[in-house]
Formats: sequence, C-alpha cells, structure tokens
Amino acid sequence: MQVYICEICGDAYIGKEKPTECPFCGAEASYIKKGSDARPVFRREGELSEETKKYLVETYELEVNATKLYNCIAQKTKNYEVQAMYKRLAKVELEHAVIASKFLERERPQIEEGECFQSEKDNFQKTIILEDHATKLYRGFAQKVKEEKIKIFFTALAQVEAGHIELVNNYLE
Repeated sequence: MQVYICEICGDAYIGKEKPTECPFCGAEASYIKKGSDARPVFRREGELSEETKKYLVETYELEVNATKLYNCIAQKTKNYEVQAMYKRLAKVELEHAVIASKFLERERPQIEEGECFQSEKDNFQKTIILEDHATKLYRGFAQKVKEEKIKIFFTALAQVEAGHIELVNNYLE
C-alpha cells in the first residue's frame, strides 16, 4: 500500500497504484504524487492580487452553484447510474469550492438546496452549458493570474470541467 496525495486539493489516496485522477477533486494524475514528494498547491503564500481574489470569488460561487444543481439532479433522477454520477460530480464541485475558500481564507461553503429541471435530458444539457462556461472561464483565469499556484489551480480545474463535459455527453448520444 502507498499514500498518494493530490497537490491540488491535498487529499490522500491510499492504494496499491496511483489513481488515474484524484477521487476527490478530479485532478489529472500528473497532480498526484507519492506522499513524500507532494507539495500542496492550495496553501496560500503571500497576498493575492485584487484581480485574483475576484477570480477566486467567482470560482467559489460557480462551484457552489454547480454543487447545488448536481445535488438536485441526483435527487430527481430515477436512474441509479445517473444519480451516482451526479452525486460524485457534486462532491467534486464542492471540493473545488473548498479549495477556493482556502485561498480566500474563508469558511468552508455551506450548500443549500438547488433547482434543476424535471427532464434528465434538460439537466444534461444544463450541465454541459455550465461545464463549458467553467472550462473557458478557468482557462482564461489561468492565463491572467500572476500567482503560480493559482495558475496551476485554474489549469487543473479547466481540465476537470472539460472531462465533465465529455462524461455527460456520453449520456446525450
């Protein structure tokens, strides 16, 4: 058994092999290191620029709203597989909000009930729109921020959100 730590969220995975992506925040395997080699991204070093704080607040709000939406979808669907998928997506999005709150030195987010459609297809389409918006937003933030750790965070988030689009598209085909 080995301890692997995600450098994006800081959570540990214990297993025989390194996971292909972080089971907590969804970051790609390149961000997962053996425990002794890991260096956390989410730890703040110094002051953040006002622009970066603004981006992190927007990220926090977007991820909290995604968590609410995905929890709602998970509760409404009758399909067990879709329910499990949306519960996992909600946990991943919540983890993103938690990381943003750490950078902002805020309390952990409290998630209230969200709203979603009755139709599964409408919810899938809403998910793709949301994830596409997040992917583009985070790519842009990664290009604009000066702080290296924040740049890494936004790059990882853009990759994760793009993966969510691919996942949900499988259900629309």
